[in-house]
Amino acid sequence: MDLRFRCSCCGELHAELPMAFHLEAPVYWSPEMADSPDCELTSDQCVINREHFFVRGLIEIPVLDSEESFAWGVWVSLSEKSFAHISDHWETEGREHDDPYFGWLSSALDYDPTTVNLATNLHSRPVGVRPFIELEPTDHPLAVEQRNGITLARVQEIAEHALHPNN
Repeated sequence: MDLRFRCSCCGELHAELPMAFHLEAPVYWSPEMADSPDCELTSDQCVINREHFFVRGLIEIPVLDSEESFAWGVWVSLSEKSFAHISDHWETEGREHDDPYFGWLSSALDYDPTTVNLATNLHSRPVGVRPFIELEPTDHPLAVEQRNGITLARVQEIAEHALHPNN
């Protein structure tokens, strides 16, 4: 499938329509925290002041007119107990059979109203695969998109906003 697209923001023909966007840190992280011994940010987990715990996962959205799905790589806050359990089993074969972990979405995506603090369930998957984030089935636009799917035109709209945030 040809996923090239002409961007309505810059007019350029882009070679490929991105089918995923990833946020590097939870919305609560700031760069100066990197120097604190009580804070840690890795590609998969984050701890802030030894009291706030986050795991990176994927909100996957079916694309109705494509065989691919679209994904947001985002962060979910977990309780200390859930974070300890998922961390202890991070490299354990069969972890995908664990019960899901309740959490709060801790990434600000370009939706109105905000996506921060949407209720989620984080599902472990096999070792080496990012967890799946299931949004609580509300009427929030992101939850509706996860439930009902989106079109390639919507993926292009998301890509244009992500690639050109000031337009």
